[in-house]
Amino acid sequence: MINQIKDGQYTLTVYRYLCMKKYSEAISILSYQRFINPTSRAALSLLAYCYFQMHDFVQASDCFEQLTQLCPDNSTYRLQFAHCLHRAGLNDVALKIASSLAAKITESQSGAENFQRNRISKLQAAICFDIGDIPGASSFVQQCADDDPDIIINTGSLLYQEGKYKEACTLFLKALSIVGFQPIVVYYVALCYYKLKLYTQAMKYIADIIERGIHTNPELGVGMITEGVEVRSVGNTPTLHETALVEAFNLKAAIEFNLGNMTSAREALTDMPPRSERELDHISLHNQAIISDMTLAPTNAFHKLHFLLQQPVFPKEAFANLLLLYIKYHYFDLAADVIAENNELVLKCLTFELYEFIEAVIVSQDAPEEAYQRLDKMARKYTERLHHHTKRIQEAKKGMGEDTLKEALNEYESDLDRYIPILMQQAKIYWDTKNYSQAEKILRNSAEFCKENETWMLNLAHVLFMLQLHNEEEEGVHRGYAGSFYEPIVHNHFERLLDVSAIVVANLCVAYIMAGENSDAEKLIRKLGEEEEEAAAYNNEEEEEGDAEKKKKMMMMMKSLHTCIVNLVIGTLYCTRGNYDFGITRVIRSLEPFQKRLCSDTWYYAKRCFLSMIENLAAHTIMVKDSVLLDCIEFLDHCEIYGRNISVVADQPLEGEKRHSGQETIIFEARLLKFLLLKIFNN
Repeated sequence: MINQIKDGQYTLTVYRYLCMKKYSEAISILSYQRFINPTSRAALSLLAYCYFQMHDFVQASDCFEQLTQLCPDNSTYRLQFAHCLHRAGLNDVALKIASSLAAKITESQSGAENFQRNRISKLQAAICFDIGDIPGASSFVQQCADDDPDIIINTGSLLYQEGKYKEACTLFLKALSIVGFQPIVVYYVALCYYKLKLYTQAMKYIADIIERGIHTNPELGVGMITEGVEVRSVGNTPTLHETALVEAFNLKAAIEFNLGNMTSAREALTDMPPRSERELDHISLHNQAIISDMTLAPTNAFHKLHFLLQQPVFPKEAFANLLLLYIKYHYFDLAADVIAENNELVLKCLTFELYEFIEAVIVSQDAPEEAYQRLDKMARKYTERLHHHTKRIQEAKKGMGEDTLKEALNEYESDLDRYIPILMQQAKIYWDTKNYSQAEKILRNSAEFCKENETWMLNLAHVLFMLQLHNEEEEGVHRGYAGSFYEPIVHNHFERLLDVSAIVVANLCVAYIMAGENSDAEKLIRKLGEEEEEAAAYNNEEEEEGDAEKKKKMMMMMKSLHTCIVNLVIGTLYCTRGNYDFGITRVIRSLEPFQKRLCSDTWYYAKRCFLSMIENLAAHTIMVKDSVLLDCIEFLDHCEIYGRNISVVADQPLEGEKRHSGQETIIFEARLLKFLLLKIFNN
């Protein structure tokens, strides 16, 4: 390209590229000029500008460092050098340079230096803010001009950091009224509303950012991945940063995640302008791991969280979420090791309450009584706070103002969100020992606070369901109770039943059947079937798709197991009652078509019913129709065909895929069951 530029046209060409924001092309020309003349001030300053605009702050700082050596008395170059170092994460060096500049300007006391002093103070404030020195940042902000919009925004940021979200939001709105629509400032407003749990207002400002971004920059491809369109990465361009689209979609995903709308949360991430995985910022990578990968590819989620923790700067939530995910998948030893090896991160990234909770869960594996005492101590503290909040809410309703009421409600909900996991872990300790009565007692004792909480309702329903199964011989004991707690959860999502956990729908169907309400159970199963037909139509497309589209299809395939799981559970119920003719037939039908529904999990529950039937047949305690036994043989033949390469044990997230030996596959177990059945059948 350089050879094609005529003599005397270099400057014009470079500035034309700068006007068109084609910084890469400008850099190629300027780098050549720098090679010819390493001390060219013009080439170095323009190169620094281009690198800065491309957010390559390391290269930009290199250029400004050379400029400070060429022009040691130029304070602007030194300030820009410090600015680039700060943006590159080298805050200690940046603060040292900025402090030396501030000292020189303070000594001069010239009125002409006020503007430069203001810029230096803003940089010092930003550096202190980044390293967590909030008092230092506040001190520098106070040295700046009050009418500067940047200072208004900086003051709002400090208030936000102090947890004063309402006051921060007021300042951000004030800044917007001065500077006009700036996407990043609009994002700050939305973020404050998010922290205040005013999700409707937050979504309004997020929608404004997205609408503006689509209108002004259609080339960024917003929503293309969600629609299944193959697009190339738009890269981390200055234009992308200016639109604040990445920040807006991440915040939208967080809101949908908090509201339990997982499909919408995943779509918010795929609606983002397309970038390759290596180009993703740390927030996007973290959200992708938590929202998308933990459901579709847990192994990838763990890899991404580990990668983030190895970076100089990462979202502090990544550390907490890694520990919580270790606990979720029962990697308690790994969680304990991470805590022991990262004391600094524990202090920096975990609240004391969260640290106490994680420690208690880890201890519960070896010392459940000690863990329960720790959890109970935490629970009592939160119940006291919830009683206090309840009193405040009642007083606010009597005339203390809407703002006071909203504040009291927000504090109540925040503490309730922290209390629920503690309560559930207490109940789980008794659940693990099959002491369901005590688990029920613990959950019911918190009905005063939790009766409208879906997590509480769901877990109480599970406990009552197990009690109902174990006490079925006692007429009326717990009968119908489980269904009364499952019903509100299912009915709240009736239009999108596939978004409800399959086991919840299955247990509700079983509760209906046990109560003699078979028609209600069939209604739910029919609704699930209709939704699965829509998902199946989507899955039958065979054109090539991108990664995001494949993930979306994988989610649809996971949802197609809902009816299968419901029928498996119902079939298992009839088998436990001794009605193997109906129960086994239902189990077999639940796995059709086998190529879609036969997997490690479904096989595990199906084979248990077969083993139970074979055991009772061998003991001559039951009779099964010959036609049913023939269906069983045919079913096992199909399992041999479709289960050849399917392991009987699902891979764990941190173990990865393994090559399974012949005896660890469905085909081996199916042949063994078939052998036992034929032996009984022939006798």
